[in-house]
Amino acid sequence: MKKTIIASLLLAYLTSGAASAQAAIEADLQAPSLAYTPCTSVNNSANQTHFESWLPGLMQSFNALPEVAAQQARRTQAELSIKAADQAVYNPELGLDYQNASEDTYTLGISQTIDWGDKRGAATRKAQLESEIMLSDISLERSQMLAGSIQALVEQAQNRKAVVFQKQQLQAAKTQFEIAKQQMQVGDLSAVELKLIQLDVASKAADYAIAEQASITSDANVLMLLGDSELPFSGFLGALTLPKVSTQVDPELPALKSAYQQVLLAKVTVQQVKADTSADPTVSLNAEREGEENKFGVGISIPLQVRNNYSETLAVASQDIAVAEQTYLARERVLIQQQKKFHLSLPRLTERYQDWRELVLTSGQEAASALAQQWRAGDINTSDYLQSQRQLSSSYLVGLTLETALYQSWLEWMGASGQLESFLQAQLSAQPSHSASNMAAAL
Repeated sequence: MKKTIIASLLLAYLTSGAASAQAAIEADLQAPSLAYTPCTSVNNSANQTHFESWLPGLMQSFNALPEVAAQQARRTQAELSIKAADQAVYNPELGLDYQNASEDTYTLGISQTIDWGDKRGAATRKAQLESEIMLSDISLERSQMLAGSIQALVEQAQNRKAVVFQKQQLQAAKTQFEIAKQQMQVGDLSAVELKLIQLDVASKAADYAIAEQASITSDANVLMLLGDSELPFSGFLGALTLPKVSTQVDPELPALKSAYQQVLLAKVTVQQVKADTSADPTVSLNAEREGEENKFGVGISIPLQVRNNYSETLAVASQDIAVAEQTYLARERVLIQQQKKFHLSLPRLTERYQDWRELVLTSGQEAASALAQQWRAGDINTSDYLQSQRQLSSSYLVGLTLETALYQSWLEWMGASGQLESFLQAQLSAQPSHSASNMAAAL
């Protein structure tokens, strides 16, 4: 009878500890199930609340990074490059000659080379394309950086939940050990069983230490990436999207747009080579005074491309088109494979995650209660009971790993394809109007 009362008190404590640990972790698992909608869609208001709580702060910290400031400087540089290219190629030349002879001769002349081959236009078009390529590259870089930063926040949040859970498990194991010692004193528990419970406490202490170490590492990663390890993050599992499956990827994606523009740039470069090697004429006006006689003259000169007609230079530039086209096809192939991997992994991870929620979150407490009743009734020994507890704890922590894998699969694709920043901007634009000014400031 006494053993039954003590065991009941112990199990009541363990159940309450597990429930509080479950509540700490389950808070982030209440998001709606994954929605398989195009990436351009924005999910419901429940998800918007999650974004409103952490996304503006993240964007503010992200935009304050030196790397992002360097990207802005590169944007300015691209704009200046276009203005510099759209300037006159040739300046006029002024000449003044004096000849000392029986009759002094003074000559004043001005000449101007005409941009007959449209060097200025070709240079401007090339600068515009180079600017667009730079902007596409920056957009891709920002999406990849954001993906890495959010993944670091995800891992930080998951590791902190694991620390809370392992700490509560350790506290419960210590209480179990104290009660077990009392049971041994009254003869209701053997010395071997007490040692098993003591080993379980040591195992829980090791799990807690490992969880703390992982949490410290994730804090350091967030600090290194964003300069602040205490940014709020509430998760957005319900906003994860699965784009429509297609055999080809959109060439307007930042990951492909840059390569496609490289093909256009190669074609424009050929035009620029033709313009740069064209024979531009030079027109000159001369005024001369020889003694008492005034003379005026008009001249024109045209370069003779006899020794070098620049055909090889043009052939080299033309070959760059084929190189750029093959580079585009190679990048497209890689991106298609990444898209296929994403479409295969995310639905499977989602199914496993839903199974976990049903089997562990729904049935875990029932299984724990059943095991407790069996142990209390003496149907299973202490060793089997502790083993069952470890299995339930391990199964419970699997949920955190599944969550992290879901985020990682989605973020890898969104970052690699360059869609993440536009997705986050859509979330910010869908925020309630009362915080719109804060969102604009964050971006």
